[in-house]
Amino acid sequence: MSLETLLILIYILVLASFLGFELINKVPPTLHTPLMSGSNAISGITIVGAILASHTLGYSQLSKWLGMTALILATINVVGGYAVTDRMLKMFKKKK
Repeated sequence: MSLETLLILIYILVLASFLGFELINKVPPTLHTPLMSGSNAISGITIVGAILASHTLGYSQLSKWLGMTALILATINVVGGYAVTDRMLKMFKKKK
């Protein structure tokens, strides 16, 4: 990977981080849980990308370890998101 490609990837990462922070920061607190539920789909895509990164032949050991780390973190995010969403939905159910 050339230095130019690495700089472009770092630039994209920084811009995406700022954009994500600004978007999430502007969401009212009442919408945070539904937004988290929707973001589970994005984390599902991250899981697929992490599986591809960690199990594809021809990449370095570093990319395999980073892919495995991304897989673990995205899985934790998905499970936690569904747990919080389930808890939120239970709050709206009528009590017997």
